[in-house]
Amino acid sequence: MPNSYFQFKQFTVYQDKCAMKVSTDACILGAWFAAKIRDYTYILDIGSGTGLLMLMLAQKLKSQIHGIELDPDCFKQLKDNIGHNNWKDKCRIFIGDARTFVFPVKYDFVITNPPFYENQLPSDDERKNLAKHSSNLSLQELLDTTYTNLAEDGSLGILLPSQRVKPFRQMAEKKGFCLSEELQVKQTTQHDYFRSVLHFTKNKVSPVQSYSLAIKEKDEYTAEFTELLKDYYLKL
Repeated sequence: MPNSYFQFKQFTVYQDKCAMKVSTDACILGAWFAAKIRDYTYILDIGSGTGLLMLMLAQKLKSQIHGIELDPDCFKQLKDNIGHNNWKDKCRIFIGDARTFVFPVKYDFVITNPPFYENQLPSDDERKNLAKHSSNLSLQELLDTTYTNLAEDGSLGILLPSQRVKPFRQMAEKKGFCLSEELQVKQTTQHDYFRSVLHFTKNKVSPVQSYSLAIKEKDEYTAEFTELLKDYYLKL
């Protein structure tokens, strides 16, 4: 059974009321963009869940960081997690459906860790279905919502399973996005890539910058992973 909370160096994420818990790949997503988007003024986290990504970005950035969450119980935990840290003054959260919600600003950057299991067999747990499946917010709807709420020179950061990168990139390009950077992630140096962190812009960037990251070498974190997460993980 997962712990009811995850302790970082500068904040704590309680997660017992949220179907989706803190994960290593989500932490990679947050840390990678926290180092890249320092100049952005307004950031939106779609499907904020526990607030993990909001807090990771808030630790490093001076930006105003907004988040939206649909599930009422998860929203309560999100509110608590955001409220019990040093950066609550630059974080703002909304409850509702991102597809129809009227946001107060256009965003410079949208970050999201979306449902992974679109069109696959759902579980019997409705809250896990809401968090893990795309029946409530498909990837196409995610792109539409993001595009509508982005500033003209805004960009999108997203985490996806490796097998979904190609079809998502095709959908994104049809919508008007261009892939500018990709970080391919694998569990160990011996494994195949299983996740990709993608950075899309509205302006074409050529060539696309490609990076790779292995989380572990044997039983130890790699030097690259340690460097990325050292400001967050307690034991790094």
